[in-house]
Amino acid sequence: MIVFNALAAAAGLIGPWLLGRIINTVKDGGSVSTVDRLALGILAGAVAQLLLARHARYLGHRFGERTLARIREQFVDRALALPASVVERAGAGDLTARGTTDVATAGQTLRDTGPDVFVAAVQALFILGAVFLLDPLLGACGVLGLIGIWFATRWYLRRAHTAYLGQGAAHSDLAEVLAATASGARTVEAFGLRERRIAESERQIGRCEEARDRTLFLRTVLFPSIDISYAVPVVVVLLVGGVLHDRGAVSLGTVVACALYLRQLSQPLDTILQQVENLQSSSASFAKVEGLAAASTGPAAPDSTADVPAARRPVGVPADDRIDVDGVCFSYGEGPEVLHGVDLSVRPGERLAIVGPSGAGKTTLSRLLAGIDAPVKGTVTVGRVPVADLPPDRLRRQVVLVTQEHHVFLGTVRDNLRIAAESATDTELRAALATVGADWADGLENGLDTELGPGGRTLHGAQAQQLALARVVLADPHTLILDEATALLDPTTARHTERALAAVLHGRTVIAIAHRLQTAHDADRVAVMEGGRVTELGTHDDLVAAGGAYAALWHSWHGERTAAT
Repeated sequence: MIVFNALAAAAGLIGPWLLGRIINTVKDGGSVSTVDRLALGILAGAVAQLLLARHARYLGHRFGERTLARIREQFVDRALALPASVVERAGAGDLTARGTTDVATAGQTLRDTGPDVFVAAVQALFILGAVFLLDPLLGACGVLGLIGIWFATRWYLRRAHTAYLGQGAAHSDLAEVLAATASGARTVEAFGLRERRIAESERQIGRCEEARDRTLFLRTVLFPSIDISYAVPVVVVLLVGGVLHDRGAVSLGTVVACALYLRQLSQPLDTILQQVENLQSSSASFAKVEGLAAASTGPAAPDSTADVPAARRPVGVPADDRIDVDGVCFSYGEGPEVLHGVDLSVRPGERLAIVGPSGAGKTTLSRLLAGIDAPVKGTVTVGRVPVADLPPDRLRRQVVLVTQEHHVFLGTVRDNLRIAAESATDTELRAALATVGADWADGLENGLDTELGPGGRTLHGAQAQQLALARVVLADPHTLILDEATALLDPTTARHTERALAAVLHGRTVIAIAHRLQTAHDADRVAVMEGGRVTELGTHDDLVAAGGAYAALWHSWHGERTAAT
């Protein structure tokens, strides 16, 4: 690409030089045949420049597309390697904006802007070199005439990077608001939040407008200054060249050739300066795309290792499957502490139920047990190894968390199930579906090849949960954490699914965080959480006999069921 661009730039210098020769030939009374040969040389130079520039652009675009493909693949790899807590704090809108708008902008720079700027820079250097070769004094005059462009560009660059970073941040915030509003549309409607969400969207749109106005102001100063500066070197060369020609210091052809070269210089300079905006915008976008590398490999905050990828931390092999929680305290960011000195041990093969009122810290504890977050104080270990330090592949063989939220991926039923076990046979896939009571799968017209999502079969909440639970069966971890995973199933289906899971996971550890106390009744032990603490721990019968908080919950729930019966 460099070689062909250089050759194309050199071919572009032939025309003005030969035109100067033609002027001198005519002035000196040369023959028509000489002028014709020089004119054919101009034509040959133009054709050569066209062909060389076309091939150089092809090479540049091919380079840009290949590099863009690598950036997209690297972005996906880095996004999937991010700790879940980092993704949650950033928000789906921010990550989506980085993976779509910012990657596309960076790709446009590599495919179009980068090669264009490079070609223009080579052309500008060749043109200035040609002017200095024709006459050093006229070349110096032309360069001095370009000082205005340097001042205008320097003023712009000092302010542009910050302005475009702010514009990118505003767009990410807007995408986050729109994504949250769209995904929570039913909640917005149910709680009458429509006007509030509209107002928030309009506020973010206003921020985007302000950010774009700032970058627009910078452009309205830069481009008029550049347009005026283009004419200055040509005028200076013509004035100084006229004086020198009058004194016989240079020929008329040299003055004309230098003026044409400097006039020709406006085209590559115009390309460079017009693309400065794109370069500033793309550099901000590229910084956001590359920012994933810092998030996935950068050092953690001094008081936490939650966001340091486990793959980079030295970690041993768990000695066994025992899970221990010792003196754990946790808070989200700079917020108040939500877990206070939690102590808990889960024996291998045990079925533990964690119950308590909303906001007691059950879900937070499940995230710590699953290695999604790391405690601020204390430790959460499996086989005496911190859970959060395990690399993802080893962690998922140890612990799997299933929450109330499930995702159905675009693709077939088979594709959705093989996420958990790529080599699973159709028989194993059907067995997993049968295990979790997904009888609806037997009635699908195309069986496991049925497409799911828009344009295919749409699964309701209970079916999506069963699909997720079937993935858990295929993953076959030694510890399974169910964070109210059967909340959307009707009682009969939920009971059947829980019994099926209990049979399949016999000999494995199951930690169930549930609001249905029947789950607690079937567990080996029950942990009661209140206010971020484990207040009661024991078997169902022992806790009922103790007459504490769990007994009150059990009698209340049992009484409601009896009354309903």
